[in-house]
This record gives sequence, structure tokens and C-alpha cells, in this order.
Amino acid sequence: QVQLAESGGGVVQAGGSLRLSCVFSGPIFSSYAMGWFRQAPGKEHEFVAAINWSAASTYYADSVKGRFTISRDNAKNTAYLQMNNLKPEDTAVYYCAAEGGTLTSSFRDFDYWGQGTQVTVSS
Repeated sequence: QVQLAESGGGVVQAGGSLRLSCVFSGPIFSSYAMGWFRQAPGKEHEFVAAINWSAASTYYADSVKGRFTISRDNAKNTAYLQMNNLKPEDTAVYYCAAEGGTLTSSFRDFDYWGQGTQVTVSS
């Protein structure tokens, strides 16, 4: 059984940085692609970034490209999202997700989800 646990959210001023972590519990973390999504109040889940099993390939939403970096450490069963130059529009609950296949940005392709961590960016 796979379980995901996010941490690292908080309140930050615009222009600041946060690093989110996602700890994976279960078999063979390195066989999963990992993704980050976010959901703002009243809005649907929005794809943020994804990384394949080996970290050789990454994919970003245009809205975060150049500001956010996704990474993973397979030895620690952990995925990360480094967020720099944060903007008020980045305010949302951030979720990590695992997908037992190839790199994807589709919400429906991800098999497992964490509970989310709140990120609030003040102007």
C-alpha cells in the first residue's frame, strides 16, 4: 500500500521561497513517476510539475516554469518541490501524487495522493 505525506507548506511573502517535501511509503518508490498538483479555493486541481522515476525527465506548467523545480531522492523515498519567487496566485493546497508509469501531467493518471499542504503567499 502506497502512502504519501507532504510537508513544508506555510505562509510566505511574495518573492519568497518554500520547499515542499513528499515522503513515499510503500514498495519501490523508484518505479513511480511523481507529480505535484495544487488546488486553490473554488478551483479544480491544477498540474504543477512532474518527474519521471530516474529524474532524467521533468515537466512543468507554464505558470511555474523558471520559478519551481521538482526533484527526487530515490534513496530517501522523497520528492521535492522547490518554489522560488512565489506570487499571491500560487496560494493553494499543494498535493503530491504517484503514478506507476511514464511521465504525465494528467490528474487522472495518478494512482496515489497525499493529503496536501497549504501554501499561502501574501502580497
